[in-house]
Amino acid sequence: MALELAAGLIALGAGLAIAGGAIGTGLAQAGIGSAGMGVIAEKPEEFGRVLLFVAIPETLVIFGFVIAIILILGAELI
Repeated sequence: MALELAAGLIALGAGLAIAGGAIGTGLAQAGIGSAGMGVIAEKPEEFGRVLLFVAIPETLVIFGFVIAIILILGAELI
């Protein structure tokens, strides 16, 4: 019983790691995307820089995914 509870809590933690990263990325990209469109409207040559700034928050999801994998593999749930 205790082992099943521990496995469930680890799985919940892994899900929260991914969800937190995804929510954080969405909030960050909302602000960066709207500001970036304003910049591109005034200076189209800044497209590459704006694209880079929009892509940077995606690392939050990758970090969350890596943490989830570490949790699941560490608990030997797979």
